[in-house]
Amino acid sequence: MLHLFDTAAGKVIPFEPRQPGRVSMYVCGPTVYGPPHLGHGRFSLVFDVLRRYLLWSGLEVDYVSNITDIDDKIINRANTEGRDWSDIAEKCESVWWRAMDAIGVMRPTSDPHATDYVEQMVELIADLITRDVAYVSDDGVYFSPSVVSDYGLLARQTIESMQAGARVEVADHKHSPIDFALWKFVKPGEPSWPSPWGEGRPGWHTECVVMSLDLLGDGFDLHGGGQDLAFPHHENERAQAVAAGRTFARHWMHNGFVEVGGEKMAKSLGNFTNLLDLVESTDPRAYRLLVLRSHYRSPVEVTRASTDDAAAALRRLDSFARRVASAQLPSAMPDPTALAEFVRAMDSDLDTPAAVAQLFGLVTEVNSALDSGDTATAAALAAVVAEICAAVGLVLDAGGSEIPAEVLERAAARDTARAARDFAASDAIRDALIAEGWIVEDTATGTQVRPA
Repeated sequence: MLHLFDTAAGKVIPFEPRQPGRVSMYVCGPTVYGPPHLGHGRFSLVFDVLRRYLLWSGLEVDYVSNITDIDDKIINRANTEGRDWSDIAEKCESVWWRAMDAIGVMRPTSDPHATDYVEQMVELIADLITRDVAYVSDDGVYFSPSVVSDYGLLARQTIESMQAGARVEVADHKHSPIDFALWKFVKPGEPSWPSPWGEGRPGWHTECVVMSLDLLGDGFDLHGGGQDLAFPHHENERAQAVAAGRTFARHWMHNGFVEVGGEKMAKSLGNFTNLLDLVESTDPRAYRLLVLRSHYRSPVEVTRASTDDAAAALRRLDSFARRVASAQLPSAMPDPTALAEFVRAMDSDLDTPAAVAQLFGLVTEVNSALDSGDTATAAALAAVVAEICAAVGLVLDAGGSEIPAEVLERAAARDTARAARDFAASDAIRDALIAEGWIVEDTATGTQVRPA
């Protein structure tokens, strides 16, 4: 059984879907006001891997990820550049999907847009006002978290500690410093929608409550996103659902940050790297492998050195795939022991580093089996490699160019030199091939050459 760390519980617990055989997931998507950075790429890959593993395990998955297409950041950029806010949102969303396609992230089952749910958000806000857990002020409608007894659950803090840590001054339009906006009254030059309290637009924390419950229903299985969303965004979503008498997410999952020099990567810090720049300068699959090498809850540092190392490891996997393809191994079922080891790693809080270590260990074992002519073992273990790659979305390139005849002739000449005990000539041929970028291996059947 799959076990995942639950942010609300503060520990790893069994992941038990509400409906056997089917999983419902809601993952917070982008606010489309600029190009996606590496942090966006990481959370997208983490939850793509979880989704793919669930599908590989035989489950159906309803995967919802929203698009925030109206927000202060979008409006501010539009005003700064003298453009229409909807033009900003539309073009940035197009860039988002281009980046997701580049890193191999599956498209969501549903990708609801905030602007399509404004009417339903107004209905939720009206209900919260009726329940006396929200109030109208002079600049919008606010929610009072103090009505939720366990507010702060996802932050692992009590509401008392949050109130004590808040600034002493309270804005005139708020009853408490921890209150948050559900509806913002329109200001000059801003887009707006009608509401019983006046023209305006919804606050960010309200959209995901409405969309997740509408598309996945009460008690959906998992709500996910980056660690920075746990509080206040996800906590504020949860508070509204609880106050409205709804059953919200059964499980909360958050991934760690991408860091540069030990500091979180974020647009606000000015240290982000455009995700498209990365995938255009290196093999996009390398970023997936880099993410897989780190546990999803741990920070991962993305540098040129780390991406280059992942790209080199990926080339080794591609070379392996080409060798297996050219070996024309017999059909075989995956080795059950090796496959069970992979499942144990993934079921243990999505331990992808252990799965990746096993993957490369299997590559070594298959190469050894091929070297010794044990095709049955090679086929059974190669089948496990294929299963692991399929389960985590790692696509290998088995269709590389064939080894040139001239290179094969030199490999044969090396074997002739070795047979004649002319080791100086043999070593010279080997060194020249390695310098040209070939991997040269001594096997029971002679010299084997493959791309590095």
